[in-house]
Amino acid sequence: MSALSIPGVANLRDVGGLPAGASRVRAGVLLRSGNLARLRPEGEEILRARVRHVIDLRDDTEVLAEPSALTGVRTTRIPLFLGSAASFFADDMSLEGMYRHLVDDAADRLVAAIRIIAAGEPTLVHCTVGKDRTGVTVALALSAVGVDREAVIDDYALTASQMPAERTKAIVDYFRTHMPDARHAIELATESPAPVMRRLLAGIDQRHGSIAGYLRAMGMTDAELDALGRALLE
Repeated sequence: MSALSIPGVANLRDVGGLPAGASRVRAGVLLRSGNLARLRPEGEEILRARVRHVIDLRDDTEVLAEPSALTGVRTTRIPLFLGSAASFFADDMSLEGMYRHLVDDAADRLVAAIRIIAAGEPTLVHCTVGKDRTGVTVALALSAVGVDREAVIDDYALTASQMPAERTKAIVDYFRTHMPDARHAIELATESPAPVMRRLLAGIDQRHGSIAGYLRAMGMTDAELDALGRALLE
């Protein structure tokens, strides 16, 4: 796993190298990031050379507010939230509640995103900051092919440290001023605690036997799961 520095893109990394038993994730096949709205020309050139398919998990409001600056690369939009991202803050939903919403109510969209990853092209998955929707999608894809559980969790947890410090401070200040009674807003916007992802994956295991079992129950075929393994693992 390696963090990548490209002008205008936050939280960008290649998950290649994560251990999967005796194997490991291929480098250059699966990347993850925050949105590409502030991508600079020199960064656009770098991404065009590395990426063949982009999966944008944001809703319409987010895309209109911050349209991607990347051109010349195939992009598939798969909005994961059924509703708007803002609604989770309005409802003061916890991270665990949001993630359960994704795996329970957006399963068909998660599967659609993972099918693109299984096609084997160098793929970049992103949402707005690359934390929650991206984190769940990437964690499921990696877990389904046997990437070591703690490595998956560590990759998810890394996000909080990769987010721009000035953004995090501004968000914390905003919620403390404007939503002082909200219990979950700061966590929802800025944190990626390892225990949250650990419990999410353990809960899926408990209900479906494994992450692959969950994806199978949600419509992925054994052939598609095999293709995902071939795409992601050395």
